[in-house]
Amino acid sequence: MSYIGKTPTVGNFQVCDAISTVNGQASYTMQVDSVNVVPESANHMLVSLNGILQKAGSSFTVSSSVITFASNLVTGDVIDFIQILGNVLDLGVPSDATVTNAKTNFVSTSSASGLQIKGDGTTDGTLQLNCSQNSHGIKLKSPPHSASASYTLTFPNNDGDANQVLTTDGSGVLSFADAGGGEWTKILHTTISSSTSLVAFNSTYITSTYQDYKVVYSNVHCATDQTHWNLYASADNGSNFLGWDYANNGVKDDGNHTVRFSNDGGVNFRLHQSENIGNATGESISGFIEMFDPSATDTRTHFLGKSAYNLGDSANAHASASLGGATQSTSAVNYIKFQFTTGNIESGEFTLYGRKIT
Repeated sequence: MSYIGKTPTVGNFQVCDAISTVNGQASYTMQVDSVNVVPESANHMLVSLNGILQKAGSSFTVSSSVITFASNLVTGDVIDFIQILGNVLDLGVPSDATVTNAKTNFVSTSSASGLQIKGDGTTDGTLQLNCSQNSHGIKLKSPPHSASASYTLTFPNNDGDANQVLTTDGSGVLSFADAGGGEWTKILHTTISSSTSLVAFNSTYITSTYQDYKVVYSNVHCATDQTHWNLYASADNGSNFLGWDYANNGVKDDGNHTVRFSNDGGVNFRLHQSENIGNATGESISGFIEMFDPSATDTRTHFLGKSAYNLGDSANAHASASLGGATQSTSAVNYIKFQFTTGNIESGEFTLYGRKIT
């Protein structure tokens, strides 16, 4: 329907705040929740004075937010109520961008959501979030009807750390966790940027949560020339260290491609053959070591890995090794550390991973 002049307000029914009469006063300001309100006209109002409905236009008139009675009210008169009606002849459709935030204050209850985005019988319900210019947007879409999906996702209490992902506990409760790689989950990463004596992973990280563990070490550089790179394991969080039985074999590449093999014991598991590691610029050792079921007490803990390193005893001398070993007792391992025989670690990257068996 078209209108000449102002389009009527549609369907906004409001009861005005109580008004106290003043002896000898006919005009009063109408408010709802202490905010002035403007009726569409006097004909869009129900006004009761002293228990009697008043006739619009003769018993009272309105101008903006002010109602004026036909005669001055006196002490003892009571304005019972003033109800403002919208355009009661039409249901009406709100114009674009006319529904304000105050009218979209949706409330959730224990039995119903505050807002539902419904499908139309063929299209799944979709919520779109637009850019500031409303020229682009992203959509959140319901699973299809055929999935019979009904579930709730509960978001975390914080926004997580950089590079973390959302995970679920299987009941829809979400939390942030480090992104995993297949079966292996990254537990901790350490970057050595200044001289330190050792890198250790203690009982905070080596637990029964994971069955197997892996440590990847990259470009580990020593402050001292001609030294060895060792692994230590402990059953009492680093107070004492377990003995090893281990072996390693590989190739030394100094122009002769010499095959190397060694085996030894003691508390230090050497993660390369008998040659020393150099500390000149560009010389370092890299590799990984895997630890199998360290929480078990019915067998010795087994370790397996590989390494590649610069020798430092001749130009571009290089070696690689395959490693295998086991602790000399069946005690559960809850601590491991990496350390050079002499000299501190000047730089390097260390990452601990865990693998669950499900």
